[in-house]
Amino acid sequence: MNLPQIFLESHNIKNRTFGFGVFNYELIKAIARQNKEFEIILNLPDPSYLKLFDSHLFRFHKYYALQRYSAFRIRKKFDLWHSLNQNIKIEPYYDIPYVLTIHDIIPAVEGNKKREIQFKEKIERANAITYISNFVKEETHNYFTIPDGVSEYVIYNGNSISEFLDTSSYKPEVPMARPFLYAIGEFQERKNYASLVEMMRILDDYILVISGNSDNSYGEKIKKLIEKYGLEKKVFLTGRVSEEGKQFYMRNCHALLFPSTQEGFGLPIVEAMRFGKPVFLSNLTSVPEIGGKDAFYWDNFDPEEMKKVLLNGLGTFYS
Repeated sequence: MNLPQIFLESHNIKNRTFGFGVFNYELIKAIARQNKEFEIILNLPDPSYLKLFDSHLFRFHKYYALQRYSAFRIRKKFDLWHSLNQNIKIEPYYDIPYVLTIHDIIPAVEGNKKREIQFKEKIERANAITYISNFVKEETHNYFTIPDGVSEYVIYNGNSISEFLDTSSYKPEVPMARPFLYAIGEFQERKNYASLVEMMRILDDYILVISGNSDNSYGEKIKKLIEKYGLEKKVFLTGRVSEEGKQFYMRNCHALLFPSTQEGFGLPIVEAMRFGKPVFLSNLTSVPEIGGKDAFYWDNFDPEEMKKVLLNGLGTFYS
């Protein structure tokens, strides 16, 4: 019997330290555990990625960058195509059933016209749309018209910390002499790490560790800010960390700090909660929806106010 074929545009799995890569990996891993009814075709950089999943129902399709261009679009008529994020440029050649997952609308908000046009075309093509938070759904409706007849669902991201790793032999890149606060994510302006550096100027007894690829313009801005204030022994940038490294820092930190000003979900929030850590968050965009009543919130980014919220929250949590 021929099973229905579902095509997952999954090439972002190549970067599993990035939000889209984590989403791809965790979604496919869940499908591997549950699926018995469909043949899943994964668009991957190379077949070695199939070894990440235990399923005979997965098939490999070679990803090429040329697939982004209309003349080289994939021409096979699958029973369903799932575009795993709104920024993917790869589309099917034919008009086939199409599911779109929307993680955020930041390009539209920031005035990226090319991305905005691409975003609009994906929405108009979709038969169904899934959003990773109610905030993302509301913002999508604010900026775009959803065609009549499109089915819409809000499906929250799962917690990517599905199993605890043994981190007892992990060697951290930074000194662990004092209790430390932790932040992790892309180095982009919207992550608002500058506010944390400003707070560390007036916060004693703690160090701050930030993980993520800091080899970009915003990373340079943060490094200069650390140097400007002489915080080289209080604020440490680890660069990207492995899954073992992330779990080490999550397990041993005193709290997770997440002052993002634009977010579709915010995976580190639920990851830190998985380790039973207090989380301190901005009160902007989707972040309160994800943190809920179990988080502490900054109403503004004045260093004194941030310090006050942090110390009061830590006192409450650890009392």
